[in-house]
Amino acid sequence: MKPVTPAYKKQNNGHYSAGMLSNGMLYISGQLSIDPDTRRVPDGGAGVHAKLALANLDRVLQAAGLSRDSVVQCRVYVSDIDDWDEVNRVYAEFFGAHKPARIVVPVGKLHFGCLVEIEAVAEVNKIC
Repeated sequence: MKPVTPAYKKQNNGHYSAGMLSNGMLYISGQLSIDPDTRRVPDGGAGVHAKLALANLDRVLQAAGLSRDSVVQCRVYVSDIDDWDEVNRVYAEFFGAHKPARIVVPVGKLHFGCLVEIEAVAEVNKIC
């Protein structure tokens, strides 16, 4: 196993790796809608939060040398299921024609007041 840690300007004190490479797969920890360089949560609604959470996911992918089309599965956690249409729109823009397997989980409050958190699994060595 090998941890993947993008270059962040602020230190995260959580006891986890942003990503973990293992057996040809990259497991990406939940990416909150918080700026990892400033540790600030954005103003705005769920769409703004989804865009930032996906940008954070993209940062982990890039640190591992991967692209969005290598994502196999996402788990999307939303603080309010009524925001799903807006989150889904931003998610679809992010992935384009690529449609990873996905689950959406309404969870209530998320850490730091974030509205969205997204975790993913990506394929490192494409064998299909």
